[in-house]
Amino acid sequence: MSDRTTAAETLAAGAPAKSSPHVDAGDAGYSKDLKSRHINMIAIGGAIGTGLFLGAGGRLAGAGPSLAIAYAVCGVFAFFVVRALGELVLYRPSSGAFVSYAREFMGEKGAFAAGWLYFLNWSTTAIADITAAATYAHFWAMFSDIPQWVLALIALAVVLAANLISVKYFGEMEFWFAIIKVAALVAFMLVGIFLVVTQHPVDGHTPGFSTITDSGGIFPVGMLPMLLVIQGVVFAYASVELCGVAAGETESPEKIMPKAINSIMWRVGLFYVGSVVLLALLLPYTAYSDGQSPFVTVMDKLGVPGAAGVMNLVVLTAALSSLNSGLYSTGRILRSMALSGSAPKFTGRMNKGQVPYGGILLTAGFGVLGVALNYIVPGQAFEIVLNFASIGILGTWGMIMLCSLLFWHRAQDGRVTRPAYRLPWAPYTQIVTLLFLASVVFLMWWGGGVGRTTVMFLPLIAAALVGGWYLVRGRVNSLARERQDA
Repeated sequence: MSDRTTAAETLAAGAPAKSSPHVDAGDAGYSKDLKSRHINMIAIGGAIGTGLFLGAGGRLAGAGPSLAIAYAVCGVFAFFVVRALGELVLYRPSSGAFVSYAREFMGEKGAFAAGWLYFLNWSTTAIADITAAATYAHFWAMFSDIPQWVLALIALAVVLAANLISVKYFGEMEFWFAIIKVAALVAFMLVGIFLVVTQHPVDGHTPGFSTITDSGGIFPVGMLPMLLVIQGVVFAYASVELCGVAAGETESPEKIMPKAINSIMWRVGLFYVGSVVLLALLLPYTAYSDGQSPFVTVMDKLGVPGAAGVMNLVVLTAALSSLNSGLYSTGRILRSMALSGSAPKFTGRMNKGQVPYGGILLTAGFGVLGVALNYIVPGQAFEIVLNFASIGILGTWGMIMLCSLLFWHRAQDGRVTRPAYRLPWAPYTQIVTLLFLASVVFLMWWGGGVGRTTVMFLPLIAAALVGGWYLVRGRVNSLARERQDA
């Protein structure tokens, strides 16, 4: 019996529907080993990743100090997305997260599209992460002669091995990864503030607002470059939805999730916007490049012995953390899809540690393709996969907001009851966010280059989704009938 029919019968009986009876087969079999501290640090780790530590350098060089505005705007919409997901999680926690909600509100077709767009996001992000890790490793002389693809392969192998053990081990790794990232950013910001206040020279430049005004102001190359880097800035927030996936493996998500999600907003303001402002105050935007973390650039220019090396180790940790998160989340999403028939059967398998290893291995397999990309075009690998990852991110965020909008409509009809923790200003928030996501796609095309090429692949991606659905719909419908008959 469908949830729609059940809700209708309940209303006919005169009792208001409190929640959906929808049950996702992909939620069974997991341990509840993630604690409050894990979820909170996963939320932090999701909001601080490779997009900031590596990507901010090239974007600062391209857009100047106006990059801080782009981070602030995208951060607001990222918060709307994760807040919408948080409301759905409080309504019904699921390891399938938005794929499970798409199945409930949009049917199996919606779940199929949501799941594979998410896989596109993380399979390409995994390539970006191992590329970033290899790039960071080349900072040290001992690794400079090792080919980039070899370092990328080592990074993938280490994180894959760690991810297959257990969710508790993943939680501990992510907890400490996040601690390192936050501690490093706080330390950098304290040093940066000290340099600005004391006017201590950095590579011959006096830190302060004069660094910005003497280099062309907030928009040194105009407003257009700031708009064009927005798609890359969206990539920086790619993991904010991770805490929603992790909610299915924690006790008492109704107590833990609101606190973790609400804290994302101030973290975005402090760590992203604050650090970019400091970077712009410390050195002219022309001092940064896309080949090096901007934080390492500053430490290198300061000439403090070992400081640049320590910061480089931190940003290497951030890349490995992002890869760790991607393998974790895609494993859970693919298992939810596999048990409904929309992903290969082997991705639904779990090991003795209650880890869905099949999906994790599939994502890692695409990481191996990234190793090949690092072998063929090591200098362009990061930028190429960043654009494709952005398409997956935009699709995933769009699906989350569509699910949130449909959930709101059901609540208006009385078929479900919204939890006390809600996305504010619904349904306008969902609509404005969807328009923003559509504008980002337009900006990718308008900017030309790799971005336009990526957008031109959209018809192929759509065709692949339609073709894939026709390949699996028979199995999906068969499994759906079995669940209804059970």
